[in-house]
Amino acid sequence: MYFNIRRQIMGLFFILACLPVCLYAQVITPVSQSKAIDYTRLARIDSMVNDYVQHNWIKGAVTIIVKDNQLVQYKGYGMADAATNKPMEKDAIFRIASQTKAITSAGILILYEQGKLQLDEQVGDFIPEFKQQNVLNTFNAVDTTYTTVPAKRPITIRDLLTHTSGLDYPGIGSENMKAIYAKAKLAPGFGITKDASLLQKMKQLGNLPLVHQPGEQWTYGLNCDVLGCIIEIVSGMSLQDFLTKEIFTPLGMKDTYFNVPAAKASRLTTVYTEDSTHQIIPWPTGNFNTDPNFPLQNKTYFSGGADLSSTGYDYAVFLQMIMNGGIYNGKRILSPRTVEAMLTPQLDFLFNDTNNFGLGFEIVAEKGARKGTRHKGTFGWGGFFGSTYWADPRSKLIAIILTQQSPNSHYQVMEKFESMVYSSLK
Repeated sequence: MYFNIRRQIMGLFFILACLPVCLYAQVITPVSQSKAIDYTRLARIDSMVNDYVQHNWIKGAVTIIVKDNQLVQYKGYGMADAATNKPMEKDAIFRIASQTKAITSAGILILYEQGKLQLDEQVGDFIPEFKQQNVLNTFNAVDTTYTTVPAKRPITIRDLLTHTSGLDYPGIGSENMKAIYAKAKLAPGFGITKDASLLQKMKQLGNLPLVHQPGEQWTYGLNCDVLGCIIEIVSGMSLQDFLTKEIFTPLGMKDTYFNVPAAKASRLTTVYTEDSTHQIIPWPTGNFNTDPNFPLQNKTYFSGGADLSSTGYDYAVFLQMIMNGGIYNGKRILSPRTVEAMLTPQLDFLFNDTNNFGLGFEIVAEKGARKGTRHKGTFGWGGFFGSTYWADPRSKLIAIILTQQSPNSHYQVMEKFESMVYSSLK
């Protein structure tokens, strides 16, 4: 009996001892050395990124690598502002553009878990202008007139999450739809500050033709802007307040904003573009109808597809929550099953002839895994102003590289970063 009691006590101590480890494993923790990393190989990233800075191919960058929940690299390179020789600190704040999409997608899934909407529910149930849509048939470029045919079915929330709705993108989409959207004064989403209502603009979008029949193709478009509008309608809150309450605050994402506060304005990186000779120049006001200082302006129009600013670390925390099955530091954001669905390929085809798409992320398919370094099932995306991220569940790896330049003739820095990250894994 004594030995049975002793075993029970020892077992209890073991369980209690393991609890902090389990909780600890859920969060990103800095380490001086990881047994899973070859640091000699990891140092190649420093040489490569610094070489791009020295050749003036990029002004600066931040990289962050998380392996097995351990922060194995988090660095700034070059300049956050070249005109003042301001160094790039690792906690610099970037315009993350389309990295906003995955966060908005998580937001709509929170409402789904709360029973406030269904994924195959019609968008028209929330925004009536989407009830009876048409699809572009013919287009006259001379006067931007067009003809349409009726949509075979209404678009759904799932269509929005997977970019199969038939919505296109102002400024960067197909030529015909760019002209139609420009005439309607629709914008890509970021930096809209004056006299604009998200609901008003999405209603306007709903009255315009789709570029293809719902569900039949993958087209990158204003899908997440519509999702953001649905979040506002269903929650009764602004998208900013909803995401702050449901995601940013619980996860401790203290540097992620639609409106960067004045107290943190000095941490916002300068955004660059290229001139006709591919020389890097500061982003001119009005380029893509965008003021480069839009994160510092007091916006009330919150684009669910393109408008957030954040740090590498904050975004890594968001991705780690997804990798953990919807929980981080004891705070559950999504259920494991919803995260599983989020990371499950949703399309019956490869959207870019290489990979599939889930509920908010690109999902590496078998073909993509054969062609690249990321394992099948890896999820990720990037941002218009020069950023790439991915999370590889098989390798228990998160990697992010942030620049602030669009376009970039030397985009290979992203590809080289990826190959060097994987080459450093033991």
